[in-house]
Formats: sequence, C-alpha cells, structure tokens
Amino acid sequence: MPGARVLIVEDDPSIRAGVRDALEISGYTVIEVADGRAGLDAAVAGGVDLVLLDIMLPEIGGLHVLERIRQSRAALPVICLTALGEPADRVRGLRAGADDYIVKPFGVDELLARVEAVLRRSARGGDVGETLSIAGRLIDLARQEVTTPGGETRVLPMREAEVLGYLASHRGRAVSREELLEKVWGIDPRGMQTRSVDMAVARLREALADAGPNHEVVLTVRGRGYMLAGGG
Repeated sequence: MPGARVLIVEDDPSIRAGVRDALEISGYTVIEVADGRAGLDAAVAGGVDLVLLDIMLPEIGGLHVLERIRQSRAALPVICLTALGEPADRVRGLRAGADDYIVKPFGVDELLARVEAVLRRSARGGDVGETLSIAGRLIDLARQEVTTPGGETRVLPMREAEVLGYLASHRGRAVSREELLEKVWGIDPRGMQTRSVDMAVARLREALADAGPNHEVVLTVRGRGYMLAGGG
C-alpha cells in the first residue's frame, strides 16, 4: 500500500538505509530512528501506519518497545526484524504482539511483500463493520474492541481481530490452521511448520477473557482447527 507511513527502528545504519531506500522507491513515506526509546516515542505519538522494529536495540530492547506499543496503540501493525531466528525467539516476538517476524538477512522482495500483506490485513480489519455478541461479550470488529461480561473494554490487535473476523464470517464450521494462514496471514501454507495461528488464537482468547469451557468464545475442534462458539 504505497503512500503509507512506515517507521523503521533499527540501530544498524546500513540495514536501516537499505530498508529505507527499498520502501521509498516503492512509494512509502519513511521515518527512521536508531534506538528503542526514540522508536517508542515515534510509534506512540501517532502518524505512522506500520512499524519495522529491530529486536536488538540500544536504550530499550525491541520486545519491550513492542509491549509498550501494544499498551498504547494495540492495533498498530508491527513487523519485527531480527537476527534471532530460532523458533523460541519467534514465539517470544509473537507472544509480545508482533504481526509478522522477518529474520535477517532478508531480501527486498520478501520485506516489501510482508509490509504489503500486513498493511492489507490492517485495512481489511477496519472495514469489517460487524458487531458480534458471543458468550456475554460484545465485539465490535470495526473498532477492534471487545467488552467483557464484567464491562471491561479491551482493544483487539489487528491480527487477532482479523482471525476473529474470519471465524465470524465462516460460522458454523471449523476453520483449519492452513486456511487461516492462507486467508489471514497471506502465506502459502504448503510445507509450513509454524505455530503462528495457535499463538494468535491464544492472544485472542486472552483479549476476549476466554476463561474456559463455560465461557468459551473460540473453540478448538480437534484435528480440524478453530470455530466460534454458538456456530453449530
């Protein structure tokens, strides 16, 4: 989505310059900073549509920056850039609320494809325009908000709202992890081994205060995937 404003938070000048040039050539407006504190300030101040966030940063570590962003701008798309490529490192980033995770070194085509996919999902999430009532919860998909049975209002991050919206549009059947990867993440699931879907569902359940069998919103259908409660 050329024209979007992308914040780069990266302390390596050469990587930062390469990412900036690739984005600007593709029509994006770029803001760049070199440390976590400046990145956090720029992200929470508003005026950006997506953050490319390095994990290993001076001043404040990237995961801490991500957690702070989620506290103040829960729906802001964030893609982590990192040299930490082990599965456990990816899980930590996803648990902290990352919308995607790119391992260094990465190619320009991969970077641009992932930026476009995350921005596209973000735009779709704002257009859902559907309000759900499930297990005592009022869920506004357009505003990415859920009101719990206790009256607490919580923000649904973009990825989790996308998953919930897709499940809501296919009520009455179980949706497989592979289908969610393809339709929500925009990733070809063939040959993929990832727990991204399961982690997103876990975060969604937490945001929904999904507290167990008697108050369950997102159901696990053994061997088939996930579906919304009350869907048949």
